Amino acid sequence: MARRKNAQSARDQDPHRQREAKKYDNPIPSREFILEKLTEHGAPINFDEAASLLGLTAEEDLVALGRRLGAMVRDGQLLRNRREAFCLVNKRDLIAGRVIGHPDGFGFVKPDDGGDDLYLYPKEMRAVFHGDRIVARVTGKDRRGRLEGAVVEILERSTKSVVGRLYSESGVGFVVPDNKRLTHDVIIPSDRLGGAEQGQIVVAEITDQPTKRTQPIGRVAEVLGEHMAAGMETDISIRAHDLPVNWPPEVEQAITAFGEQVPEESKAGRTDLRNLPLVTIDGADARDFDDAVFCERKPKGWKLLVCIADVSAYVTPNSALDQEGFGRGNSVYFPDRVIPMLPEVLSNGLCSLNPKVDRLCMACELYVSLEGKVTRTRFFEAVMSSHARLTYDQVAAMLVEDDAELSEQYSELLPHLHELYAMYQALLDARSTRGAIDFDTVETKFVIDEAGRISSIEPTVRNDAHRIIEECMLAANVAAARLFQRKKMPALYRIHETPKEEKLSDLREFLAELGLNLPGGNKPTAKDYGTLLDAVRGRPDFHLIQTVLLRSMQQAMYSSDNVGHFGLAYDAYTHFTSPIRRYPDLIVHRIIKHILAGGTAADLDYSKPELQQVGEHCSGTERRADEATRDVEHWLKCEFMRDKLGEEFDGTITSVQGFGLFVELDGVYVDGLVHITALDNDYYHFDPVGHRLTGERTGQIYRLGDRLRVKVAAVNLQDRKIDFVLAKPIVVETTPKKRSRSRRRKKPAA
Repeated sequence: MARRKNAQSARDQDPHRQREAKKYDNPIPSREFILEKLTEHGAPINFDEAASLLGLTAEEDLVALGRRLGAMVRDGQLLRNRREAFCLVNKRDLIAGRVIGHPDGFGFVKPDDGGDDLYLYPKEMRAVFHGDRIVARVTGKDRRGRLEGAVVEILERSTKSVVGRLYSESGVGFVVPDNKRLTHDVIIPSDRLGGAEQGQIVVAEITDQPTKRTQPIGRVAEVLGEHMAAGMETDISIRAHDLPVNWPPEVEQAITAFGEQVPEESKAGRTDLRNLPLVTIDGADARDFDDAVFCERKPKGWKLLVCIADVSAYVTPNSALDQEGFGRGNSVYFPDRVIPMLPEVLSNGLCSLNPKVDRLCMACELYVSLEGKVTRTRFFEAVMSSHARLTYDQVAAMLVEDDAELSEQYSELLPHLHELYAMYQALLDARSTRGAIDFDTVETKFVIDEAGRISSIEPTVRNDAHRIIEECMLAANVAAARLFQRKKMPALYRIHETPKEEKLSDLREFLAELGLNLPGGNKPTAKDYGTLLDAVRGRPDFHLIQTVLLRSMQQAMYSSDNVGHFGLAYDAYTHFTSPIRRYPDLIVHRIIKHILAGGTAADLDYSKPELQQVGEHCSGTERRADEATRDVEHWLKCEFMRDKLGEEFDGTITSVQGFGLFVELDGVYVDGLVHITALDNDYYHFDPVGHRLTGERTGQIYRLGDRLRVKVAAVNLQDRKIDFVLAKPIVVETTPKKRSRSRRRKKPAA
């Protein structure tokens, strides 16, 4: 009886007991409480001691504790030493995080809890693959001030198979991974070749992971072929980046319960918006519609409604659908296909706001002043029916070009669209006042022919309709983030940290050479960046300056710690508007529903550490998707350029490296490398701060943003590389240096 009281006492002391009671029939102390108790204990502790410390004696409690401690080790919150005792991870000396490999053999650890990356030398990378989760020990700093580390423990192996070409030397087979971040060749014993032959593209299953002394060993699981047929580049990228494609049986079973229409009982208790003329505005080729908008004039401004498909009504926590959605993290958009985060019955059906059908939604109501300031917001669950599926081009034609035919076709909706446009202009003024950075960049799209090959690469033209929807989504995202702040609720934020000190130092040095200065001192804001951009807009070197500014900034990510969004100039920002294709948005919807139901931080299903883990995972799946689509785009561009060998193009230097110049071709939007050895009129020295190569003898300078005329010299499909040479080598006339008199004198006779 005393032991049972001790167990109950431990549960009562746990500040997160309400949350644990909601999640488990027989809850044990939370992770946070366990960490607190182990910190108080102050020394490594074995399982029996931990159970005693927490007052747990019942068999079911001990089983649950074993699982929880194991999960905490897996997630890098605890370590298990050689004596099987559990130790706290000292965040000053030990860092848990995910490995990011570099094609040159070194790597980094991206900490789960944020902060600076930890550099791993190539010898430390021998035992790990890109994507593995590890605990690393901080060993010091290099000359550049970067933290250096050593692998202490491997928490999770992420690479189960690799795709690449099979080679053979001295009777031993090995696969060279297609993913350049995977720098290990995989050894394939002769009895595990599976009939594959030299030079074929294969999928190799890893049977033995790498160690510091041995390479990974595997077996050929699938032979893809010898040559890249149309569409194979996407198949290879999917396998190379281990993107989930097939739905598990549990998911297939779960979706059989969904029909084509929203059940009447699901609409009960929701605000009815079906008579409101909400519309979706998307690209002409869009297949899923997850947001709808409506705007009307009010005496002091406008009322805006942003309605988002209520995915959380169908995907419940810890269900098969939820686990699969979490694993995928996001939808992946390739030029020829989409890998959705959720099955089509949801993404293109029940959770797509198709016109003239009832759909469940989460609504964000915003009141916007005439000055573009959001003065009041509220969220609520609703049922809606989209009154029209509009495209960006149609809306721009009506609002900007006064297209008479379209205006007549959508005459009932037109007044609301005009109010939406007027409100957008007010929001745009507020954006300018706030100081959000507006980079002038060009996005492109591939036009694929019937054979699956690129017929052209075209720039994507953004019009005012794109910007209207963008501002509406930004406003709703900010409203969600501020709701979490008001309610003091743990949440998942979309953060964009301020540029690092080292990057700022290099940027200021670069700008000083141009006679420019970045305002803001040691802590510039987005508005300071914007002020500089406005000052140089119209200069011949504008794109050079913009590119350097852009490269000084950090990458946006998901985190449970709100540090604001630097680029958008928001003190709090999250993702609320795309739960069909982004898992963090689904989490945000669940937290909002928890608030609407009167819930508190204490009984929220997610703790802050759990949200941080979700954020780290989803930031990783986002990077994975970017790398996978970039691989395919590079391959398609190489394939597009194969028949253009020897042709000349004008282009712009988009990157300067120690090994050469990357040049983007005008009107083609393909870039390639002018290798430094192709600049054969001189020896060139690389200046990373000035983004330039300078000739030792001639003084010839090649700088970021310079214009060049180049010739296509080689296209390597396997390595996805295009090589250029200068079409007209630049000749710089030099004046021979005069020799000094002392050197002209003849040497005296010996």
